[in-house]
Amino acid sequence: MSATSAIRALFSSSAATLAEEQVRRENLAIAEGLKRQEAGLLDTLIVRYQHRLLRYLMFLTGQRELAEDLFQDVWMRVLTRGGQYNGKARFETWLFTIARNMVIDQKRKRTVSSLDELIEIGDDDRPMTFEVADDQPSPLEMFAQGEDREQVAAALLEMDTLYREVLVLRFHEELSLEEIARVTRAPLSTVKSRLYRGMAAIRPKLERMRDRRREIAG
Repeated sequence: MSATSAIRALFSSSAATLAEEQVRRENLAIAEGLKRQEAGLLDTLIVRYQHRLLRYLMFLTGQRELAEDLFQDVWMRVLTRGGQYNGKARFETWLFTIARNMVIDQKRKRTVSSLDELIEIGDDDRPMTFEVADDQPSPLEMFAQGEDREQVAAALLEMDTLYREVLVLRFHEELSLEEIARVTRAPLSTVKSRLYRGMAAIRPKLERMRDRRREIAG
C-alpha cells in the first residue's frame, strides 16, 4: 500500500469512527429524552422518521388505510413505552421492531399465525399506491437503475412477504444485516438467505417491467 493510500485509509477510518460515535451519542440522547418524556422530542422523531415508518408499514400490510392506522398506534407505543429504549441500538431499529410486532399483533386478532400470511388476507383488492412524500430515491430504487417508484413497489408487492420485508429494510431503510436480524428476530443466516432469495426474485420482475417499457416506447 502506498503512503497516499495509507493516509486516505486512515482518514476514512477516522471519519467512520466519528460518525459512529455521533450516532451512538444521538441514540443515547433520544433514549434519555424518551425516559424523561422530553417536550417536543416525539414531534421531532415523527418528522424525522414518518416517511420511513409509513413506507415500511405499507409494504408489510399491503394496505394503505391499515398502515396509516398502525402508524398512529406505533407512535403512541413509542410515547408510552419510550423508557424501554436504552439507546444501545439505533432508534430506527427499535422503531421498526415495534412496528413489526404491532402488525403481527393486529393480524393475530384475525387468526393469522405468521408474517408471510399478511398479504393473503387484504381487506380489498384495490391496488395500493405508494405516495409517501419523500423526494429522495432509496438505495433500492437506485439499484433498480431508474425504474419508476410505483413499478418498484409493484414488483415488491408481488413477492413473498418475508423476502419483501428484508429487501425493504436493507435497501429502503439501509439497516445492516445484524439490525434486520434484530428487527425480525431471525438468525443472521436466515436474514442473509432471505436477502439473497429476494434479490434473485426481484431482478427478473424489474427486467420484465423494463422490457415492457421499451416495447411501449419502441
